Amino acid sequence: MSSSSTPKKRPKSKHNSSSSLSTSKSSLNSIIEPPQSLFPSKGEFLRLIAVLAIAFSVALSCNFFATFFSSTSKPFCDSNLGSTDSLSDSCEPCPSNGECFQGKLECIHGYRRHGKLCIEDRDINETAKKLLKWLEVCLCEAYAQVLCYGTGTAWVREPDIWNDLDGHELMQSVGPDNATYMYTKRRVMEAIIKLLETRTNSHGIREFKCPDSLAGYYKPFTCFIRQLISKHALIIAPVCTGLIGCAMLFWKVRQKRYLSARVEELYHQVCDMLEENALRSKSINGGGESWVVASWLRDHLLLPRERKDPQLWKKVEELVQEDSRVDRYPKLVKGESKVVWEWQVEVSLNSSRRRKKGEGFKLKPDQGINTNLNQSDHTLKAEPKALMF
Repeated sequence: MSSSSTPKKRPKSKHNSSSSLSTSKSSLNSIIEPPQSLFPSKGEFLRLIAVLAIAFSVALSCNFFATFFSSTSKPFCDSNLGSTDSLSDSCEPCPSNGECFQGKLECIHGYRRHGKLCIEDRDINETAKKLLKWLEVCLCEAYAQVLCYGTGTAWVREPDIWNDLDGHELMQSVGPDNATYMYTKRRVMEAIIKLLETRTNSHGIREFKCPDSLAGYYKPFTCFIRQLISKHALIIAPVCTGLIGCAMLFWKVRQKRYLSARVEELYHQVCDMLEENALRSKSINGGGESWVVASWLRDHLLLPRERKDPQLWKKVEELVQEDSRVDRYPKLVKGESKVVWEWQVEVSLNSSRRRKKGEGFKLKPDQGINTNLNQSDHTLKAEPKALMF
């Protein structure tokens, strides 16, 4: 029993020692670590930042206003003072385009005050630009007329320009008695002197002219084309002549080919009609003459516009005359002497039609002309006796 009770007391002593050690550690940590109340909370930290921001903005505003009032409180140095006096700390130097007297600033005409500076008046500046553009257009268009057609005036006197400015509606809206009126005119004249060419005539009056480089933009389009042609005439004339010659040659070749194809087409139509007329006259039930008046064939086959060209039917007559199958001789018809054509070879109508179809594919005549001729051919076939005697 004594031996079993001894080991039970040992763990108890170990627990006591560990608890005493933890107590000593916690007491040591409490001495080393600062208390939690020493640091501000999150809400207190945000309020601190807000207070600092407000204080900084107030300080900055106070500094700005102090600087502004201290600077504006200084008077302007008089314009008639020397450069050394104007650089003193007791006064502000007078700005450009301004007049200072007894510490006050007055901007000259055409400028307005903006703080301690005199800036250009926008309305006056826009009016001067519009008047300058108007004078530029008037003078350059007049000089362009001189360059193109030799009419008008190249040089314009200064008094005439002043009178034109006085009559403009923009200047009338300003008022002739206003100081701004004179300043605007002076601005326009200064710009004109820089833009245009100037000279002094024999009477001592200054005159103005639009530069040639600027007048070129105001020339009419017709004038520009005419001058371009006259300037490059040595190149344009041969080129145009060559183009016209090529066009005429192409037209003549095309007309010759069309005439040749049309003559062959008419020749074959004449042969078919003569052959058909001959077969009809020799048939059992047929009747009438075997010949056909040549002038009737011409008026029947040719279109109205083709009858005005005598060369067309003349070439058809030449082909018919060279054909040994067609006999040509004069005959008295209704008391008038007519040249008649008669088919002399006896062939079948079917073979003639087959030949006509085969040659028609080779010729390939114009569609509109072929349609009219086919209609005329059907009319002649429907009324064969109208061409027979």
